[in-house]
Amino acid sequence: MSSHQILQFRSDPFVLSHCCRHTRLTSSLTLQSPPKQSFPGLRFRWRRSNHTRVRSSATEAQGNNGNRKKESLVSETVKTSIELKRVYPFHEIEPKWQRYWEDNSTFRTPDDVDTSKPKFYVLDMFPYPSGAGLHVGHPLGYTATDILARLRRMQGYNVLHPMGWDAFGLPAEQYAIETGTHPKATTLKNIDRFRLQLKSLGFSYDWDRELSTTEPDYYKWTQWIFLQLYKRGLAYQAEVPVNWCPALGTVLANEEVVDGVSERGGHPVIRKPMRQWMLKITAYADRLLEDLDELEWPESIKEMQRNWIGRSEGAELNFSILDGEGRETDKEITVYTTRPDTLFGATYMVVAPEHQLLSYFVTAEQKQQVEEYKDFASRKSDLERTELQKEKTGVFTGCYAKNPANGDAIPIWVADYVLASYGTGAIMAVPAHDTRDHEFALKYNIPIKWVVKNEANSSDDAKQVYPGLGIIENSSSLETGLDINQLSSKEAALKVIEWADSTGNGKKKVNYKLRDWLFARQRYWGEPIPILILDESGKTIAVSESELPLTLPELNDFTPTGTGEPPLSKAVSWVNTLDPTTEKPAKRETSTMPQWAGSCWYYLRFMDPKNPEALVDKEKEKYWSPVDVYVGGAEHAVLHLLYSRFWHKVLYDIGVVSTKEPFKCVINQGIILGEVQYTAWKDQEGNYVSADTEERLNEHQQVTIPEERVMKSGDHFVLKEEPSIRLIPRAYKMSKSRGNVVNPDDVVLEYGADSLRLYEMFMGPFRDSKTWNTSGIEGVHRFLARTWRLVIGLPQSDGSFKEGTIVTDDEPTLEQLRTLHKCIAKVTEEIESTRFNTGISGMMEFVNAAYKWNSQPRRIIEPFVLLLSPYAPHMAEELWSRLGHPNSLAYESFPKANPDYLKNTTIVLPVQINGKTRGTIEVEEGCSEDNAFDLASQDEKLRKYLDGQSIKKRIYVPGKILNVILDRTNVKVTKK
Repeated sequence: MSSHQILQFRSDPFVLSHCCRHTRLTSSLTLQSPPKQSFPGLRFRWRRSNHTRVRSSATEAQGNNGNRKKESLVSETVKTSIELKRVYPFHEIEPKWQRYWEDNSTFRTPDDVDTSKPKFYVLDMFPYPSGAGLHVGHPLGYTATDILARLRRMQGYNVLHPMGWDAFGLPAEQYAIETGTHPKATTLKNIDRFRLQLKSLGFSYDWDRELSTTEPDYYKWTQWIFLQLYKRGLAYQAEVPVNWCPALGTVLANEEVVDGVSERGGHPVIRKPMRQWMLKITAYADRLLEDLDELEWPESIKEMQRNWIGRSEGAELNFSILDGEGRETDKEITVYTTRPDTLFGATYMVVAPEHQLLSYFVTAEQKQQVEEYKDFASRKSDLERTELQKEKTGVFTGCYAKNPANGDAIPIWVADYVLASYGTGAIMAVPAHDTRDHEFALKYNIPIKWVVKNEANSSDDAKQVYPGLGIIENSSSLETGLDINQLSSKEAALKVIEWADSTGNGKKKVNYKLRDWLFARQRYWGEPIPILILDESGKTIAVSESELPLTLPELNDFTPTGTGEPPLSKAVSWVNTLDPTTEKPAKRETSTMPQWAGSCWYYLRFMDPKNPEALVDKEKEKYWSPVDVYVGGAEHAVLHLLYSRFWHKVLYDIGVVSTKEPFKCVINQGIILGEVQYTAWKDQEGNYVSADTEERLNEHQQVTIPEERVMKSGDHFVLKEEPSIRLIPRAYKMSKSRGNVVNPDDVVLEYGADSLRLYEMFMGPFRDSKTWNTSGIEGVHRFLARTWRLVIGLPQSDGSFKEGTIVTDDEPTLEQLRTLHKCIAKVTEEIESTRFNTGISGMMEFVNAAYKWNSQPRRIIEPFVLLLSPYAPHMAEELWSRLGHPNSLAYESFPKANPDYLKNTTIVLPVQINGKTRGTIEVEEGCSEDNAFDLASQDEKLRKYLDGQSIKKRIYVPGKILNVILDRTNVKVTKK
């Protein structure tokens, strides 16, 4: 490895000598290779252009003096390599301006703003403060919102740009159980770390508005919202099948269960009925669906919500249960179907394992099989049960039901591909016209009856499953009086619904996939639910609003009870209380709210975070609502975003908020993947197997190849030492388990926060996923260094930079003005369109052009510094200060492009020497002969014909040609 590869100063060779002098390098100190010594306790990752993971840890040091000296030597070497990369003094600039912003509350949004000015509320989906801290994927969205916030401030908007913490939840509780540390202590420690990391990146948050969902002053209002839901019948208790994890001692959401085990910890999860608090989000299903059309959201997110809500129109039909003699009982199974036209084709029924009537009609002979199957199904998540590719399983109940259309007795089966939480928990199975039913019927030899003819293929041999619409056949009954033969599917469906309604066999029904929100968690670390349960009757009553917040009691034992009772049941003195009205014994609800609760409405509290009398002041809410831009991951599409919309609509109905929707525009940033990892395979003898020559790679040992042993060969990656061995490159999501997490603290130490910000925006389109490459950050780092020297000048002999600038008070040329205003137009448009990477490209083009100028006029440089400031605020502030401005540039007016300078008024002018065309120059329309000749004389290609020559005459036709006639008899000698 050569020193230029480490230093990465290829584009600015003069910097190397200055920096070497600055760090007092001698010829005896080089960084051409890693240290040859082996130092206990020290781990190094020496890679070309990638040193962010270089760090020392003395985990194995035993106090040996020799080892300590070696560690010190290596640490100094690493420190020196970091110093060498400081081609501008970001390590001094960035802390300086972060202190300034904090000391002067630069980004504080006043409680009372001038409401005549436009507002801009930009918000990040606030983070969960884990012990791992930030990795470089987190700042991607935060940097984007910060750029937007800084732009709007400079454009004269009142900007609200806050930050807080979604700090309740299972991870902190599990850590508390494992370590015996109270989750509050862990949470506060993690918050402190996250806050420090965010501040080190220069984000312009209003830290005076910081909030945490775990603070009683905050969750007082979460509890208040719950009480409003409870009073309106939107919060209720019901016994529902839930994902119960005995090891974690809590209910898990479907999304928290993967392959039958908990996502956290990998513990077995079972399905069992429990009495739980539910929120009636289904009451708002239609409004949640209809109002999506008004939102400036990604269409993919809106479609995900539409599918999750899953509105469909159909019918509820009643099937009478038959007794052992085939007679109708007074019990019925109600099914929901979107295809009532296929009723005559129903040859069996399926009920979910959790169906409430199952125990009533299962026969004694089948009872054991059914119970075993129920236990089997309880170990699967809803997602696994409904997966289309899975093999269908089921058990016959021994009982039959009557098909109301024709009176046929059809068997009732229990199968896990039917969910109790969707529809009625039972289906009529039409195996000829439903793929899942068809697979099930074939497996268990159940009759199949075709009742829909495919209009496109009327062949009688088309006895494959056909789920589409068509013409109805085999569908009439004299006994029931229903005849839908030869009708289209749509006509038949309407006639069946009309018949069912008139005969009492069913009715028209609109159904939703959306289920009511399971709101209770059997955890300690969450918001207490403000409900009392009366001992005598079991009736629930609301805690008085005047008693809020109902604070979480201190507990030392957070472990699961093992009985299903939440850990809060251990706080006996807190649980046992009195009904304030009757003073009779009562108990507090011991389940807590889910983590989603506090994040449903935090955007409102940011508008008025210190208000003790109301959730949010009406006038402040009216001014700031809705959130103009909300940035976060697409993984929250059908949980957080849907739940927030539901709560917001309830608050709208009761007059707390003035808008129907909380977030006007949602933007999903892409994921930053870890650096590319290269995989090879070895056979049993230890020989490498090429990825393109062996079909059964999974039978061989998989090994990871370090980057220095990899090279590119055509479109593929191969082993350097054995180029015939092709490798598989792949980038993975950053995770501790893969060891590919890059800590932003390391990047900031080595390159500075502005470089990290710029790189994350420059990696590619903001909404696309991107692969992290530490060597890539050096390109934007060099751009910032060039920008610094453009304004400040070259370093002095000792490597330091002078205090002032090299900016002049010269009047800018037309070329300089055009270059600037094109840059202004480009950067402004690209920021407002969130095309941040191309905005950076525009600034790079400006700097490249500016390096060709003879001087840097103030009227050009100052606007460019303002353009740079949203992206690289620390450097911009320092340059602005050195340009003679005593105050921060945060509220300076953002430059506006003058359209007069955006017009293309240049032409290409051919230049002839003695009548022969030798090149072209670019000139302004109306350019004078002298200016045209000056430009030709400066042109590198034309200069060789003119230098040292005597000019006989010039022939100039404006806009057409410049012909220079040389005097061959009188050669002019150029002075040296």
